[in-house]
Amino acid sequence: MLAKITSCALIGLEGAPVEVEVDISRGLYSMTIVGLPDAAVQESRERVRAAIRHSGLRFPDNRITVNLAPADLRKVGPAYDLPIAVGILVASEQAWPERAEDAMFVGELSLDGSLRHTQGMLPMASLARDLEISTAFVPAEDAPEAALIPDLDVIPVANLSDLAAHLQGLREIPAHAPDYDAGDDLPEYAVDFREVRGQEHVKRALEVAAAGGHNLLMNGPPGAGKTLLARSVPSILPTMTVDESLEVTKVYSIAGTLPDDVPLVRHRPFRAPHHTISHAGLVGGGAWPRPGEISLAHRGVLFLDELPEFSSKSLETLRQPLEDKIVTISRAQGTLTFPANFMLIAAKNPCPCGFYSDPVRECTCTMATITRYQKRISGPLLDRIDIHIEVPRVEYDKLTSKREGEPSAHIRERVQAARERQRARFDGTDLSCNADMGPAEVRKHCGLDDAGRSLVRSAMQQLQMSARAFHRILKLARTIADLEGAGDIQTQHLAEAIQYRPRREV
Repeated sequence: MLAKITSCALIGLEGAPVEVEVDISRGLYSMTIVGLPDAAVQESRERVRAAIRHSGLRFPDNRITVNLAPADLRKVGPAYDLPIAVGILVASEQAWPERAEDAMFVGELSLDGSLRHTQGMLPMASLARDLEISTAFVPAEDAPEAALIPDLDVIPVANLSDLAAHLQGLREIPAHAPDYDAGDDLPEYAVDFREVRGQEHVKRALEVAAAGGHNLLMNGPPGAGKTLLARSVPSILPTMTVDESLEVTKVYSIAGTLPDDVPLVRHRPFRAPHHTISHAGLVGGGAWPRPGEISLAHRGVLFLDELPEFSSKSLETLRQPLEDKIVTISRAQGTLTFPANFMLIAAKNPCPCGFYSDPVRECTCTMATITRYQKRISGPLLDRIDIHIEVPRVEYDKLTSKREGEPSAHIRERVQAARERQRARFDGTDLSCNADMGPAEVRKHCGLDDAGRSLVRSAMQQLQMSARAFHRILKLARTIADLEGAGDIQTQHLAEAIQYRPRREV
């Protein structure tokens, strides 16, 4: 008998339908899996056989052929264990075929028949809804994640024995009812801006960056508070929309880093990789590409501390994602695209010893060493950073002052209000903040009066700015105007945006 079961493959962040065809014919026992399977799929033969037998079911002692269609799509991972097992049960008449119709099966089997956690459940469930499949059978552990997709009955399967009873009509497995509280509670942040002494101009720059999703680079001596300020940024970031949360959850589900008790990522990511990270770890890669840190920071913050210490190869690969908001990884098996719409916050010292131009401590580096150190960051990469801010050492009086700064909650309210204005402005488009604007949107939403055009013209001549820097100044000025609730960009908004550009391009 021939059985056909619907399953799913993952290509990047999207699912692709896979039809698992199982044929049982006369002959000595053998089990062959075809359809471009990898080693994990080939090994499912032993897992499926042991799982069926330990579940009190009969494993056919005949010739079994399993075809994973389409045959030209590479099948990776153990998620095909469950559909192969169900196909064998249907083909051997141990389950009713009509009970397996209009359903998708995904899951890894243990030898005792229980189901294990399977990565990428959210995009698989999303594909089932797109294909107008009414039911998805998934491991019980992954049911809360799959149930985030509306208009889909998610059946949590604890073990193969229960599923067989369900498919035989003997014992129903109730669909999982979404019970996740999607409230607006905020997490406990490690650092609050009110605990940061001094550096008010840096706090203002970080507020502007958070309000518009702009990239920012802090430059200053060791111990000035650059890392502390960067780690305070999550406390002022705006809340994510439902669509943004689903995007981020898909990335974490594919990467296998989604916490067991958090089916939906509701708070913006903050990723801070060490400078020794490999190229594949930062941008993604591997034999079968996986998301890297820039994709795990999607809709959040990527913090690169000690920026010049990162390898030049890794830094230069950031140039395209910073512009296109995606990263494309090509391998012999194919090309995959992952989202990478992140806000870059970087920190660096002015020289290897860290005290070049410091008014208190003398720098021990030669000018050649300083120049070589600063040249580790290329001009094109610096040109893609909207805000360049100096972070001087903090004076003793400010460090010992009992006066607290403005709390993050107050700053977050202003940032949230600015983001709401931007969402209203970009309603009906794929844009979510001012940093996402292209040249067409800049012309439409960043108009200047005569005084503004004159100011920008002078700045471009004196600072020798590129066309990219010109557009970034306008987007930055638009964000500053949004923070003030102004409808038009005014001269003072442009002046503040211009002062964030470096005085000398590297």
